[in-house]
This record gives sequence, C-alpha cells and structure tokens, in this order.
Amino acid sequence: MSNSGYNEHNIEVLEGLEPVRLRPGMYIGTTESAGLHHMVYEIVDNAVDEALAGFCDEITVSILQGDGIRVQDNGRGIPVGIHPTKGIPAVEVVFTVLHAGGKFGGENSGYKVSGGLHGVGASVVNALSTHLDVEVHSNGTKHVMSFEKGETTKALTQAGTTDYRGSIITFRPDPTIFEETVYDFRVLKARLQEIAFLTKGLKIILRDEREGQEQERVFQYEGGLRQFVEHINKDKDPIFKEIFYVEQEKDGIAVEIALQYNDGFTESIYTFANNIHTIEGGTHLVGLRSAMTKTINDYGRKFNVLKDADGNLTGEDVREGLACVISVKLGNPQFQSQNKIKLTNPEVRTPVETIMNEYFAYFLEENPGVGKIIIEKALMAQRARDAAKKARELVRRKNVLDGGRLPGKLADCSEKDPSKSEIYIVEGNSAGGSAKGARSPKTQAVLPLRGKILNVEKSRLDKILVNEEIKSLITAFGTGIHEDFDVEKLRYHKIILMTDADVDGSHIRTLLLTFLYRFMPQLITGGYVYIAQPPLFKIEKGKEEYYIYPGEGRNGHELDDFFASGQVTREGVRAIQRYKGLGEMNADQLWDTTMDPDRRILKKVDLSDAFEADLIFTQLMGDKVEPRKEFIYANYANVVNLDV
Repeated sequence: MSNSGYNEHNIEVLEGLEPVRLRPGMYIGTTESAGLHHMVYEIVDNAVDEALAGFCDEITVSILQGDGIRVQDNGRGIPVGIHPTKGIPAVEVVFTVLHAGGKFGGENSGYKVSGGLHGVGASVVNALSTHLDVEVHSNGTKHVMSFEKGETTKALTQAGTTDYRGSIITFRPDPTIFEETVYDFRVLKARLQEIAFLTKGLKIILRDEREGQEQERVFQYEGGLRQFVEHINKDKDPIFKEIFYVEQEKDGIAVEIALQYNDGFTESIYTFANNIHTIEGGTHLVGLRSAMTKTINDYGRKFNVLKDADGNLTGEDVREGLACVISVKLGNPQFQSQNKIKLTNPEVRTPVETIMNEYFAYFLEENPGVGKIIIEKALMAQRARDAAKKARELVRRKNVLDGGRLPGKLADCSEKDPSKSEIYIVEGNSAGGSAKGARSPKTQAVLPLRGKILNVEKSRLDKILVNEEIKSLITAFGTGIHEDFDVEKLRYHKIILMTDADVDGSHIRTLLLTFLYRFMPQLITGGYVYIAQPPLFKIEKGKEEYYIYPGEGRNGHELDDFFASGQVTREGVRAIQRYKGLGEMNADQLWDTTMDPDRRILKKVDLSDAFEADLIFTQLMGDKVEPRKEFIYANYANVVNLDV
C-alpha cells in the first residue's frame, strides 16, 4: 500500500513537552508498575491505529535484556518529511512535542479512528525514557533517530535502503522516574491478548528476551469478540451454547458487542473505545445496560415468560452471570483523563442503545429457549436481591438503634481524618492481640476476623450480607456496598491485609481480596488496599537480630539466599526462628517489622488488568476444580519449601 494521504502535513502541533518529567503522573497516571506498563501501551496503541486504518497486520513487542522495550509494526512508517510549521522532521515532532500526531486534523487527519486521542503518547514515553531510538522504514529507505530523556541526540539520518515497511521504537524507562523498571511478561501478555481479540486478524507477538526468561506468545483471533467471550467463560459454565454477536454502525459510531451468560453470580463486562480499555465504562456502557434491561423485560412480557406478579427485572437482575464485551469506534473519542478510563462522548449512548435493542430482541426471538433461560436466571437473582435488600435494611436499622456502633472486635484509632488513618485486617484473636498491642493507637485501627470469611465467588449477595465477618468489614469501612457504596464515607485510606505467612494466611488473604474485588472494586482502583509483609525468619547472631522478608531472594529459598549474599555467615548463629503466625511475635517485634510506617513493607493492590484479575479469581475461587488444578500444576515450580 502507498503512503497516500499520510505525510508531514498530517502532523499538527498543540503545545510543548516541558511538564512531563516534572509531573509524570499527570500523563501516565502513576510512576508505579501500572505507569511503567502504560508506556508500552502508548507505543502499541499507535501501531494499532495503523491496523485500524488498514495498513498494519503484525505487531511485535519484545522485552529486552535490561528491561528495555522494542515495538515493531509493519504499518506505513512515521512520516519523515519536514513539518510545515515546525521546520524539523515530522517524526521528531511526534517524539518531542506534546499533542502532536496524525489524529487532530479532522478531514486532513492521518486516522479516521484512533485510540491515541491526546497525541501525547510517543512524546511522553520519550520524555520518561533514558534512551529512545526510532527506525522508520518507508518507500525503500531506512531512517534512524535517537533521543535521551526527550532531547534529540542523533538527528534524523538515512541509513541505507530497505525492503521492510513500518516503524521500530526501542526505549528504556528512566529509573529515576519510575519506582521499578522491571516489566512483567504476564501483565503485557494480558493487555496484548485483549488488543488481538479486539482487532480481528491482527497478529501480535510478545517476546521476552531476558536471560533465563526467554518465551514467546502469539495472539491472533479471526473470531474477534466471540472468541473474547469464550475466553472469559473458559473456566465457567455457560448456561447456553449460543453467543450473541452484533457489529453495526449508526450515526458514525461503529458498535460491536458479544455476550453469553454463565451460571455464576457476578457480571463480567469489558468496555472498549477505539481499542482502549475503559475500565470505568462510560456512555457506551450506559447504553448497553439500558438496552439489555429494556429488551429482556419487553421480551418476557411479550411472550408471557415474565408474569405481572414478578414485577420488572432490574439491570442488576438481568446482568447476573453475564460475560460481555462491547467495543465502539468513533472519530473523536472523549475520555475522562489521559489514562482513558472512562468514555464521556454523549453521542455514543443512543447508537449503542438502538443497535442493542434491535439485534438483541431478534436474538431472543430466534432463540426462545435462550430467552427463557436468561429470564429464569434473572428471576432467581431478583429473589436473591429482595432478600439482600431485607438484610441491608436490617443492618441499617441495627446501626440506627446502635447509634452507628462499630464492630465490637474493632480497636479503632483516635484520628478522625481518613487520609491519616489506616486499618489492619488480621486473622484470629492471637494475631489481633499482638497487633492491638503493637499499633500506634492514634492512626492505626485493628480488626481481627474469626477464621476464614465466606467465599463470595460462590455466593449470592443475600447470603454474603448475613455473614458476620463480612458485615464487620462493611461496617468498619463505612462505605456501604453495591448501590449504597460511597467512597467519600471511607473511614481509612489504607486498608491493610495482614495475614500469616503460611498456606492458611494466603487463603484468607485471597478470600478477602475476592470480596473486595467483587463488591468494593473502587477501593482497589482508588489505591486504598495494601498487603502487609511480615517477616519469614528472624536470625540471631551475637547481639544482632536480622529479619528476612518474602521476596528477598528466590521464592522458598529466602533463607539460603540471605546467607549466600554474604551479609551474615551461618557460623555462630544462635537460633533461626521461622514465623508461621503473627501471634508468635510479641508486640515490639510486630511493630518493628510490620507496622512501623518508617520501616514496614507494604504492597499496594492495583487493578491494572481487570480481565486477568477476573480470570484468576475465577480459577482460584470458583466452582470448577479443573482450572484450579491446571493453575497449580502450571505454578507449582514457583512454590518451594511450602509449609503445610
């Protein structure tokens, strides 16, 4: 294909680059792991834009030795001609000027559909990298250019002839900007697989070239969203075989939807705009939900499957067990922020709603057995919702009668400012006693739980709300749940899960995370949930004491690796204590190792990949045993010296 209609005149400039290194969080959201991986997505999104325009069918992403990244595509190649107003090569404008790209010029734009709306992706990645190299292969000529921390260090030059066509971007994130610069193959795999599902036929290759970690995955899905839904339900039990699918365009908005129900109790809806995962939904999600509720109620009334006595099914009823992907493509997407977590275009809702109403109604009428199954499941959800409502009302009334009394087991802090307050969730009275004795009463609250909380992955809301331990959590947090949830009422801005460093402790932590993910995901996306890291071992030698924590070496070999490091020799060591439970520590030890804000290790729980999180919770906590076995077999080699 020729480069017709795509040249230096397509590159428009809005403003400069200076603020990026000063305030990187404004452009990539965070300098933690999520921001590090977001750098890759910004470059990949530009390559995907070429695919959406019909000029690219293969993208290769490589993690290099030393944690650099190389992204290669076979698109048209970034324009290399002199920019008409800047007087420098267009490729240099793309990588050194904010809001520069082929996505702003209306009819003169290089792209009709693009995920990289703001045009800051390439320049931000450049600004936050120690080195960035560009190769452009187009019209038989290879051009190269280099940058350091956003500044041009090697001007654009010709580097011979080429038979290849496309762009190759290589960069290394700046360790003075990011808290860590180690890329996670699993995280990149999940996002690139999403993109392949969303772009039918596009081949995406992910390679890990780091020594000892060499691996490769290839993603290509001719079935697109249908295969995406199959993948979501692969560890669940669909309640009917058919997958509803529609792909239509209305008022300039391209709408693609696929869905299928499973026998679970949670909804899994993934929304995308121009292939960007809008994790907080937006106007396309509003249109989808409204259409589904109306269509299912209308169908039930029309064919007398839904009786007058049943009343109307709510959106919550009809979405129980729903696995759905909606992807919209539009010329001028508006997002809530540069991280593109929520689509705000008001004109998107009506096309989605209209298309879904029409084609989902056809689907139900052509598959009456499926329609009946969906309504029967929704009616069961309705009955459970009514029971849950009564349970909530009982909880509310009890709180009013008790004057909003907090759980009796809670040792609250005296600080009233939530931003300065934190709560430790611990298992059992023994650990609770140690934690209460160790804490700083002004800012640290402690809530001991009795044993293992309910596995919410296998339970409906009505059963969940009568569980005493879950009620204690909800009451202590103060936010309410479901439609009552209000993050502004959160009483602690650090919720710290502190469980024993053994199998039971890991299980309890997973149960807690499952509850938070399924019923209070805003606490995770808001950055309020943390995992404490108590030590695995205490070593005494002479008058000195040393603590060894998880992650300080190979998993299961932390003790051997500690001695191998040469910090301390084994000779003369008086006693090595293995901590299996927090209750084994006295208060001073627990404070020094795990609760002192100046010395403790906390891991923030993030939701950078909701799709992968959904699959893992389903595997670990769902009804099906086989996926759990497969997960264990695939990962057992990473678990050594397991205490049983």
